[in-house]
Amino acid sequence: MLTATIKKHLLQFKQPAGTSRGVLQTKEVYYLMLGDGGRSGIGECGLLRGLSVDDRPDYEERLAWTCKNIQMGEQVLYDALAEFPSIQIGVETAFRSLAAQDPFQLFPSQFTRGHDSIPINGLIWMGDRDFMNRQIKEKLKAGFTCIKMKIGAIDFETELDLLRSIRKEYSASEIELRVDANGAFNNGEALEKLELLSQLQLHSIEQPIQPGQWQEMAELCERSPLPIALDEELIGVFSSEDKERLIKTIQPQFIILKPSFIGGFRGSDSWIEIAENKDVGWWITSALESNIGLNAISQFTYTKNSKLPQGLGTGSLYSNNIEGPLVVRNGRLEYDTNRSWDFKFTI
Repeated sequence: MLTATIKKHLLQFKQPAGTSRGVLQTKEVYYLMLGDGGRSGIGECGLLRGLSVDDRPDYEERLAWTCKNIQMGEQVLYDALAEFPSIQIGVETAFRSLAAQDPFQLFPSQFTRGHDSIPINGLIWMGDRDFMNRQIKEKLKAGFTCIKMKIGAIDFETELDLLRSIRKEYSASEIELRVDANGAFNNGEALEKLELLSQLQLHSIEQPIQPGQWQEMAELCERSPLPIALDEELIGVFSSEDKERLIKTIQPQFIILKPSFIGGFRGSDSWIEIAENKDVGWWITSALESNIGLNAISQFTYTKNSKLPQGLGTGSLYSNNIEGPLVVRNGRLEYDTNRSWDFKFTI
């Protein structure tokens, strides 16, 4: 008989993670654990407070409802959880894990066999100049050829100087630079800032202004000399019709897919199909999941055959993560088959 339980886990950041919305010290995740006879499966449901569309008072209640109604099966539950995308991916992952020969090999591929790896960007967290500069040097030393820098927390001129210092040392062909504003720019100043940033031969900028301003964002995408990638803009857009309308209205150069924010694997696939039909580029990014969620998203990402560096390098951020085979080497995410999972929770 199929059973389901929830185990809550509070992830502790090794060092505070600075974003334009404040500093993160912890992140809560919920593991949906399935049992059926001698088989087991696990999926991660994780939200980011203040950002996830399902950051609601009834979140834990909805998790309990999911466990109580697990007999309904994956598809019925997925459809019923449309307003809870981070629970949707937990359900998708847990059922796939339950059905798999190895509960952690969800999308078997050359990646999970240890024969191939995924290029990823090195993430630079917000902080003072010295802190950000130190991170940049560490990422370059670690072999990353794509760096993503979060901007918008310290003064813009300092951020420009940091980017200029990288460009003085490394050309655009040597190091790809991405920046993420997390909606920090005011509408009146955004275009001017994009023009200054474009002089540094950046790959793209994520979400320059706050989401929900489709016409203003469309104008920016049309006029900006720097390619724009939508990120938070995708959160809370559920129906295929609304997704089509958003892409058609804004016409971005890229979209960024965080499966935990947009309805898991099915949600990501629907965005990818729409984007590719409109010649819009895309890449996939984790949303600070533990290694359980990161494992699922990474394996899914590999099957999509994107050639762009992905945003999947967040597994080493926590002091109490679940140990597993995911390893970052030379700017790439690898699945080290010599390492095993150390998952101590049991149903």
